Amino acid sequence: MDRIIRWGILSTANIGIEHVIPAIQRASGCEVLGIASRKITGAEAAARKLGIPRAYGTYESLLDDPDIDAVYIPLPNHMHIEWMRRCLEAGKHVLCEKPLALKAQDIDEMIAWEKRSGLVAGEAFMVLHHPRWKRVKELIAQDEIGKIKHVDGFFSYYNDDPMNIRNKPEYGGGSTYDIGVYPVVTSRMVLGEEPLRVVAKGTMDPVMGIDTLSSFLLEYPSCSAAFTCSMQISPFQQMRFFGDKAILTLDTPFNTPNDRSVNLERVAGIFPEDISVREEFSACDHYTLQAEAFRKSIIEGVPFAGSLEHAKRNQRVIDAIYRSISVGDWVEV
Repeated sequence: MDRIIRWGILSTANIGIEHVIPAIQRASGCEVLGIASRKITGAEAAARKLGIPRAYGTYESLLDDPDIDAVYIPLPNHMHIEWMRRCLEAGKHVLCEKPLALKAQDIDEMIAWEKRSGLVAGEAFMVLHHPRWKRVKELIAQDEIGKIKHVDGFFSYYNDDPMNIRNKPEYGGGSTYDIGVYPVVTSRMVLGEEPLRVVAKGTMDPVMGIDTLSSFLLEYPSCSAAFTCSMQISPFQQMRFFGDKAILTLDTPFNTPNDRSVNLERVAGIFPEDISVREEFSACDHYTLQAEAFRKSIIEGVPFAGSLEHAKRNQRVIDAIYRSISVGDWVEV
């Protein structure tokens, strides 16, 4: 486990600059060696800001660097497949931002590439690595809140900039692709099941052509789940798991802060004083934990939580949500 994994970053996207790159730099056994942009000036500016040794004026030049072991991709959604393939062909392990693809069937090709290459490829869902989420799964498995009857969640923020890639349908924009994936992936993880069918309603922006608000009901084998996501509502995040003994509540469950502790509440009543258990989790960075888990997969062969197979199963749900929005009825996942 002493081996250092040297990372290259494909693009200067904000998610990388503000969150993921600093987190990788703090990860045990990881080094960010280089960053690439379409323009060398952008790469050099990012490298100076973050103390990255190498800057590249093309993505190809980063992939040609023999010193790079693994690549992190925060490119726009529609570019993920192409550049994951190029990374694997260049002999690089690759961790790509979610969603991995815009259609589940496209991930089959990536799975084949990964198998042929003998490398590790994964989807960057940082929530899969946070200890609070792992504790939720553990509590439910141990029957601490009883039989799960229902799950609900809400995730919103405000972004009406028509030039932003999240508001461009050709780039894989829309609230479901951008943030609806989070309640889907966490409910799947915690329940240990795959939804059978879904019905969804989307509010479409008439100019930008993307869903600015979507609500969807998932039918799991053991319970129902109802989620709403929006890119044009004041920021809010919450997930709740309703059991026949108690309710688990997570505030800020997705963009969990890394500079302060967070809580997990088990409630057995309807008033604030009815909170039966409040567990506190020390501050940690789930992006750092993600990088360390990916490194462990590379070095020890430990299965990565955000595997390509896992990504395909999650994308099948997202595909079904968009199909349901289109037809206005229940569809099978």
